[in-house]
This record gives sequence, C-alpha cells and structure tokens, in this order.
Amino acid sequence: MLKTLVNAWKIADLRKKLLFTALIVLIFRIGSAIPVPFTNIGSEGIIANANGSTFMNYLTMMTGDAFNYGTIFAMSITPYINSSIIMQLLAVAIPALERLQKEGEEGRKKIATITRFVTIALGLLQSTAYYFYLRSGGVSADTFLVTNPATGENYTGFFGFFQALVIILCFTAGTALIMWLGEQINDKGIGNGISIILFAGIVSRIPTLITQIIGYMQSGGPYYALSPIVLVILVLMIAFIVWMDNAERRVPVQYAKRVVGRKMYGGQSTHIPIKVNMSGVMPVIFASSILSLPPTIQMFVGEVDSKFWNGFFNLFSQTHWAYAIIYFVFIIAFAYFYASIQYNPIEMSKNIRDNGGSIPGIRPGEPTSRYIGKIINRIVLLGALLLSVVALFPIVFSQITSFILAKVGYEQGMNISLGGTSIIILVGVALETVKQLESQMMMRHYKGFLD
Repeated sequence: MLKTLVNAWKIADLRKKLLFTALIVLIFRIGSAIPVPFTNIGSEGIIANANGSTFMNYLTMMTGDAFNYGTIFAMSITPYINSSIIMQLLAVAIPALERLQKEGEEGRKKIATITRFVTIALGLLQSTAYYFYLRSGGVSADTFLVTNPATGENYTGFFGFFQALVIILCFTAGTALIMWLGEQINDKGIGNGISIILFAGIVSRIPTLITQIIGYMQSGGPYYALSPIVLVILVLMIAFIVWMDNAERRVPVQYAKRVVGRKMYGGQSTHIPIKVNMSGVMPVIFASSILSLPPTIQMFVGEVDSKFWNGFFNLFSQTHWAYAIIYFVFIIAFAYFYASIQYNPIEMSKNIRDNGGSIPGIRPGEPTSRYIGKIINRIVLLGALLLSVVALFPIVFSQITSFILAKVGYEQGMNISLGGTSIIILVGVALETVKQLESQMMMRHYKGFLD
C-alpha cells in the first residue's frame, strides 16, 4: 500500500489528486468540529450517559464523533448511505428504476440525481429528529440548546421557531455539503469519495482507541498484560479482513470459436470471479442498525414497569448472550438478501450464452443458472460466516475479559472501541483506494495504438 502511494505521488497528475483529496478530508474534519448555532453541548457529548448498543452510538461511530457533539457535519454521510441502499432496493421492485439502471451513463446520472434528492429528504428528517432530541436533553433530561436566560428553559414562540429552523437547516446543509464534497473527490480527486469521507471519520477515532489502551495500561494489574494482546488482535483482524476481501471463487468459462468475416474470435478460457465477501460490510451495517433500535427506544421511554418489556429490551444488550446469536442470524440473513440483489444467476447464464460461452461440463441455459446459483449460495454462506467472526469477536472478547477480570476482583472488562464494523470499513476502503490508484497509474503507462 505504501509503495503504491509513493509511486502515485511521483506522478504529477495523481499528486494533484491526492492533495485535493487531502484538502477535502481536512475541510470535512474542520466541519466536524464546528458546533451548530444555538446548541450548548458539553465536552462529554450528548450520549455520555447513553450506554449500550444504541443507534446513537452507531451514528457516532459512523460520523467520527461529530454526531456526539452536534457539529455541522453531525449527520455525516449516513443519509447518503441510507439513500443509496433505498435506491438499490427500489431498483429491484420498481421496473422504471430498473430500466434506468440498464440505460448506461444517462440512466445512472438520473438515478444519481434522484439519490441526491432522497438524501436531502432523509437528512431533513434525521436533522429534525436530532433537534428534538437535543431539545429534550435525551437521557440527561437537560436541554442541549441555548436557553432563555430569564427562565432557564427552552425558548418558545417566534425565537424558539427561529432557533429550530436554524439548527435543522444547518444539519441538513451539512448533509448536502458532505455529499457534494464526496462528489468532488470522485471528479477531481482519487475517487471513491463517499467511502473516503467515511474512512476519515472512523480514522479520527483511532486516537480515542490509543488513549483508551494507555488508560488500561496505567490501571496496572491484568490490564497491563491484556493491552498488548488487544493490539495484536487488532493487527490479526486487519490481516484476516485483507485475506477475506481478496478471496474469490473463480467459475471457469470456455468461449467457442467464431468466424466473423475473415477473422476468428473466441476459443479462449476465462473465469467469472465471485468474491467471498461479495456484500462487503453492508450485512453488518444492516444488522447493527436494526439491533440498535430497541435500546434506542428504551433510552427515550426510560424505565418500564413491565417485566415482559424489560426482558425484551435486555435481549438487545451486548452483555446478553442472546444478542450475539441474534446478531449472527441477522448477518447471515442480510448477506443472502444483499447477494440476491447484486447477483442474478439467470441473467449471468444468459450473458454467457449470448457471448458464445459455456461452463465446462454444464449445459447452457437453466442448468448453468442453477449451477451458478448453487455456487453463489455456498460462497455467500462462507463469506457471511467469516464476516460474523470479525463482527462478533469484539463483543465476545469483551465478555470473556469481563468474566475473567470479575473472577480476580475487577469490575470493568476490556472494551475495543474500534469494533469489527469499523475495521472492516477501514480495510475495505483502503484496499479499494489502492486498487483505484494502481489502475490509474496503469492507464498512464499504457501505450495506445497511436504511439
């Protein structure tokens, strides 16, 4: 990776793109530290008392702590990610969107325009909900907004409306600006803009992880021995994700010879690469989002006198054994769901047959589609199991260390603040960016037919 970056830096054109991308990331980080007007959030943030796997913790992780402190970019790129997911799902259900996807560049531009409008709408809804959370004070029951000095309570009337309008519009404008910054990286930078911004937000939490580990080591006792183990585990997890991301199943395809005019085409053997982790981090994000909703609802409603509801909410606590099982099942289910959207065995079989190809030993048509479908099902299961190992390991590790430390008189276990989801995103974006740089360098060294 470092060698690729050094080689890219030596090329003037790519060096300009790298510097432009770095400038956009700097603007993103500055915006993530500027608070929105009329907010009054302390140094502990808005979710200091919101323990557990709530949706607030998930958004804080995705936004690089911007959500926790109510800054301009508090919504970050989560509305855009949600909008993209919605458009992908709708493209399967709505024939008009499916036709747009098949219209080439013009169709993709129209879908991108619709995605932008949906992003703004989601950003507005999310910003409105966030404003009411700040106004209510969340679990602290103390407002996070600038209050009336005469009464000490939230503003009402015209000024209260003006305050709400400014805060909501600032958060929504931050969403639109981040979307624009990501597109600028695609146009004038190294590409993969939205992922780069997500990468920058998660990387900003690494100092917090380092501080956390140093704090454990300063505590002495068993923490001093466990801290180096955490660092080794993080390195091993990164190596495991790199191996998982590069692993693929190659389906062989043989193309028959064809005579067109006086030339002969085909007669070559190739393969269809099917990635083991074909869904990327999306199943983990889907599963995390759904599992975080019950704790978030509990955070808003507070304590409930019902034994049933207390038991129900307790199931979604990371300290409960059922949480890991539900998380595991959701990852498997969403992996199959996302793969069914991405891969269509019937369409793949049709394309192979139309191009004069066939899989050795498999008849064209329906037998080929069944064969490809069977391979995809097996690969999805393997990829989902590997993904589950990465996603569940921090939770299992925290529970094991808590149990061991409790036996020797320590109450607090070792929490890895940089969880499996964050590491998968970091490694995946880094690998994708390096591949893009390598392809751009290859294009610049390719000699065309005019040379």
